[in-house]
Amino acid sequence: MNRSDQMTSLVQVMEKLRKDKKDNEFRWTPEGFTIGRGKNYQPEDLKIIKTFRFEGESNPDDSSVLYLIEANDGLVGYSLDTYGAASSHDDEEGYDNFLRKIPVENRDDQLIFEL
Repeated sequence: MNRSDQMTSLVQVMEKLRKDKKDNEFRWTPEGFTIGRGKNYQPEDLKIIKTFRFEGESNPDDSSVLYLIEANDGLVGYSLDTYGAASSHDDEEGYDNFLRKIPVENRDDQLIFEL
């Protein structure tokens, strides 16, 4: 896949994650990120391996960012947030601070999304 073939919509990326069984949603709680299986992950347990930004064509409120995250136990999932004036997290400051502590290891999307 070359740069001109990159996935450009959130729907396309979410569908690819689902097909690859990487559609585990990391949700923010005061105890850390969880995917709802009784385990909480701390920033040192995680790394952001890709970031996707999406901008609404006509409405700035449609702007969102998807973080593709890998846990130290091999689990791959994502965290989705809106950016700009509206956020999708009740404790935005806690979420943002937690996210900033996660190391970033941007991998080539060709490795993540091989066709």
